[in-house]
Amino acid sequence: MLPGSLSVCAFFLLTALVPDSQAADRTNEAGEASISDPSAECTAYYYAPSATKISTFPTVWQPASILANDSTAQAKWQSIMGSIPTTILPKGTSTGNFTNVTYSASDPDCWWSYHQCVQPKLAGLPADIASVPEPGTLGFGFDDGPNCSHNAFYDYLTSQNQKATMFYIGSNVMDWPLEAQRAVADGHEICVLTSFSSADAFAELYYTIKLVTGVTPKCWRPPFGDVDDRIRAIANALGLQTVIWKYDSNDWKAGTGNITTETVDANYQALINNMTSGTFSTQGTIMLTHELNNYTMSTAMKWYPQLKAAFQASATLSNFSSANDWLSIVLGPYRRCYE
Repeated sequence: MLPGSLSVCAFFLLTALVPDSQAADRTNEAGEASISDPSAECTAYYYAPSATKISTFPTVWQPASILANDSTAQAKWQSIMGSIPTTILPKGTSTGNFTNVTYSASDPDCWWSYHQCVQPKLAGLPADIASVPEPGTLGFGFDDGPNCSHNAFYDYLTSQNQKATMFYIGSNVMDWPLEAQRAVADGHEICVLTSFSSADAFAELYYTIKLVTGVTPKCWRPPFGDVDDRIRAIANALGLQTVIWKYDSNDWKAGTGNITTETVDANYQALINNMTSGTFSTQGTIMLTHELNNYTMSTAMKWYPQLKAAFQASATLSNFSSANDWLSIVLGPYRRCYE
């Protein structure tokens, strides 16, 4: 996840945004999806259904908090806060800096960022989804969308009949609502993101499902993999399954530090080499990739044919629950995981 990508307060606003098929271009998903010029795609527009709802959500591009006038959210938090451990505190920063964190080597909080722990130590919590149970299968997904210029990327996925899990950022959804609606038309699924203190983490997750009618989202992913049993307890109380990853493409880091485009290519190739060498003969895997910018999307398209040739199958991530059963996937504000 990118620093600054944590606000998901308005994430599921799209449920209430029903496109008008008779509307002019840039007022419906089909019109927006037909734009092929990236600069035109990324020109801001006004979309009344989202603009009229924005006041019912915490401020976009800011960490969410429970609204003082939202009695329903306040009551929900009060009903679950007794099950949230108070001895587990946030670690590091919301931008993924854990440099000055002091933490026990025994990993008492099952903190994934420390030791990739996926089996919670707090009783009653399900294990994270960190791999794919089907042998030779790649869990296929992209973080940090919707990107305003993603039409070429989504066109490519459609041409390959490939569905993916899109871990959308709520503030991006507010900025680019029609781009987010394209996930509905294309049949992709969406999960959510959060970290922060307990009450703020609750708000981040809660407001992603505020406007969902008749369905309950069932999956989420922590930015930077920053999840411990405190956050898992909050997510679990809201019915959300934690989804992690096993391999990192580091595509979002390309051009920073010692991460080059060659590094990213090598990470993709290493994943393919592991597949061909039999590493995934008993269970599949999940690789972290992004919809972040033109480079990450272009790189995903460049490597897709080789991934497709190497793996026996690729699947959306929420297809796998901790019990290895299939979740029911239907079209909602996007294609997302819910019962």
